[in-house]
Amino acid sequence: MLGPGKYDDECTELRAKVEGGIALIVLDGNKGGGFSVQANIIQLAKLPSILRIMADHIENDLHNEL
Repeated sequence: MLGPGKYDDECTELRAKVEGGIALIVLDGNKGGGFSVQANIIQLAKLPSILRIMADHIENDLHNEL
């Protein structure tokens, strides 16, 4: 989905601070849950594999906690 989202301002602020692409995922935030992505096409192409790695790590951590 392209266009403004509820956390775009926060994402813009973070992108300026880190000077790189940003994928912001908010869980139960003050505007509810949501996400915002601001990245160039090269950074965006890396995102699916990064998210898969993140998901694997989270599932692993949860499995070890249970």
